[in-house]
Amino acid sequence: MAEPESSTAAAGGSRLRNACGGVLCAFTLLLIGVLAFSIRLFSVIKYESVIHEFDPYFNFRVTQVAKFSKHSIVSGDCLCVHCSNILSKRFLGYLPFNKGEAKGTGAGLMAAAILAMVPSYISRSVAGSYDNEAVAIFALIFTFYLYVKTLNTGSLFYATLNALSYFYMVCSWGGYTFIINLIPIHVLLCIVTGRYSSRLYIAYAPLVILGTLLAALVPVVGFNAVMTSEHFASFLVFIILHVVALVYYIKGLLTPRLFKVAMTLVITVGLTYASKYIPIIASVSEHQPPTWPSYFMDINVLAFLIPAGIISCFLPLSDASSFVVLYLVTAVYFSGVMVRLMLVLAPAACILSGIALSEAFDVLTRSVKYQLSKLFDDSPAASGDSSAESSSAGTVSTNSAKNETRPEKTETAPKEKPSKKNRKKEKEVAESVPVKPKKEKKLLVLPMEASVLGILLLIVLGGFYVVHCVWAAAEAYSAPSIVLTSRSRDGLHVFDDFREAYAWLSHNTDVDDKVASWWDYGYQTTAMANRTVIVDNNTWNNTHIATVGTAMSSPEKAAWEIFNSLDVKYVLVVFGGLVGYPSDDINKFLWMVRIGGGVFPHIKEPDYLRDGNYRVDAQGTPTMLNCLMYKLCYYRFVETDGKGFDRVRGYEIGKKHFKLTHFEEVFTTHHWMVRIYKLKPQKNRVRGKLKKLKSGSKASSTNAAGRKKNPWQ
Repeated sequence: MAEPESSTAAAGGSRLRNACGGVLCAFTLLLIGVLAFSIRLFSVIKYESVIHEFDPYFNFRVTQVAKFSKHSIVSGDCLCVHCSNILSKRFLGYLPFNKGEAKGTGAGLMAAAILAMVPSYISRSVAGSYDNEAVAIFALIFTFYLYVKTLNTGSLFYATLNALSYFYMVCSWGGYTFIINLIPIHVLLCIVTGRYSSRLYIAYAPLVILGTLLAALVPVVGFNAVMTSEHFASFLVFIILHVVALVYYIKGLLTPRLFKVAMTLVITVGLTYASKYIPIIASVSEHQPPTWPSYFMDINVLAFLIPAGIISCFLPLSDASSFVVLYLVTAVYFSGVMVRLMLVLAPAACILSGIALSEAFDVLTRSVKYQLSKLFDDSPAASGDSSAESSSAGTVSTNSAKNETRPEKTETAPKEKPSKKNRKKEKEVAESVPVKPKKEKKLLVLPMEASVLGILLLIVLGGFYVVHCVWAAAEAYSAPSIVLTSRSRDGLHVFDDFREAYAWLSHNTDVDDKVASWWDYGYQTTAMANRTVIVDNNTWNNTHIATVGTAMSSPEKAAWEIFNSLDVKYVLVVFGGLVGYPSDDINKFLWMVRIGGGVFPHIKEPDYLRDGNYRVDAQGTPTMLNCLMYKLCYYRFVETDGKGFDRVRGYEIGKKHFKLTHFEEVFTTHHWMVRIYKLKPQKNRVRGKLKKLKSGSKASSTNAAGRKKNPWQ
């Protein structure tokens, strides 16, 4: 009776330990969630509840139209401001279970703690970041989790949820193409390495079929889900997967000899067809690549932990761990192409860093525990045995191996002694059947001093990471683009010129008036000033943007004709020469020239450069010094200091004293950062030619007034 009682007690202790572990895990997650929410509140505490950047104002305006917002547009709705912050907590909630599919819950908790503070994710989930990426990163990682879950379980239920999560990602962000290309690469990797199984088929086939059908329901995507090159890889791997499944099925039906003959025939025919008809598809988006310091800024010390995490994933290698490694490799590549995709790299870096830290703490704490047990063990024999084992192998056996051997002894003890005849039969069977020696699992054990030193170094490394993340959240990523700050000897200076200009437009212009500006400010102008703009952040219509770029690059008269043909009443420019704001329209001007020249060939970039250099001082070209952008930015600028010194470019401007004949300055903000001009009416524009018009015939004057020159030529 002692044996069942002991097994029952052991089972009860195991259940209690699991229950306590679950409660501790939930409490730890709660603390991590509080940390993730709190560290993203610096923007609200330091500034106010306001939407960040330019693009999110479109989402905010749509939310207002949908009747979800009740507060004023200037202060920002609380739900919109904290939406990304709340989603970051939801993302962390399932992360440990995601990593539990690969390397255990401990690694997942460590990854959740790291991700709660990683600057790359904070940059898109800080309070006020009401942008698509704040929602999409949750959908991205949740789709990966369900894919790995389906790989491990082979459940069609999780496969269906995976397709629905992919549909959620398609609705959220255009980065869904990363998912539909990464998962096929992993499936192909599993096929090539001989890891095909029915679980792999269930994990991938429903995702391609159901996911593609659902993606086609999104209006922005539509038939692009089956017609664009970004999706071709998934269909190709889908075909390969079915071919491999068919091969495995035929292999089970045919004899080995017939199977070899069939495979030789199929491979010969297949190679002949592929060499003629299958094209190679390669598409890489062009964008500004990141610099090396930006990697350290966004992931910090995680860059040094990632290699250790990769090594841990190969010990042993599974479908889930191979997917994590493949996710990291592809994310590193694409983040090097496009700085915006650093956001995709951050979760992969946190996952592998969490695995590395979990494995490192496991080894170090186990070593400390083992060395302490040796130190305080009173039994000399036991101490001698353990020390001999440690000195010879440098390892310690697992408790599971010991527990496996003990029940075998207890089970064989009460058995009766077999007869001589039975012993002879058992001996013959043992000799005929080869028995593989059972390998005892050994775990690495380090000396006490090295273990303690390693734990201290990891704690210090974590401390540096926390300090960097708090600084990044408080300083680098908390300032909204609509409210700017700078520090000097006099203290903190706040530049609220954008909202000052939008408020002026809202209160001093008609509702039907149209405003022209560069596309960066389109969503903000529409949302905060409630005025119609010519171009905005929806950059699909390149011709409209090129038209505005052409107007800004043209002389004043030609620019007036272009804007007048578009029924524009006001022109808004952003200028930072007085306060040193570098992201102004003068620094963006060459992009206006390039985009405008791409549609209207008479705009040529070399006309605005002096010996290949972009200058607005006395060395500037006449085309540059007479274009509309130069005049609108530097009009009356010499009155500020008497010299016209541009603090951003670092020199005095070339053309200081000039007048505007076709535009009228109506408003300039306190720090000259935003300047608004009004188009003069046509009667004021032709007043100087009144005598000439009167001297001509009435018919000719009427014809001359009726003729309009094409403003784009």
